[in-house]
Amino acid sequence: MQTDRSSLIVGILLVAVGGGWLLSSLGFIPTVDWAWTLGLAMIGVLAVILSGFDKVSFVVSGFFGLASLFSILRQTGTLTTEVEVPLLVLAAGVLLLMARSPAIPPPRWIDKG
Repeated sequence: MQTDRSSLIVGILLVAVGGGWLLSSLGFIPTVDWAWTLGLAMIGVLAVILSGFDKVSFVVSGFFGLASLFSILRQTGTLTTEVEVPLLVLAAGVLLLMARSPAIPPPRWIDKG
């Protein structure tokens, strides 16, 4: 079941990036450095794929997902670096606070003894 979900996520991500790349190559949307944006997004996706959903993967995947989104917004002129960086710092803090929720399981590698 985990493999099915992983291939679905990776497939959707590749279609989205390929579609965005094609649209920017055809001039329908502003040009974006898709390799950088995809790299940021893949770090987030791989955090969940490799370790499952837990407190650490929640923070890592959320942070890199937002970094990928903010990268697109910055490259298209919607967001400046002066706004992007503080937003990422705020997002990291909010994600860390949210990860304290008992609804999000701790990582398997933490010894509870």
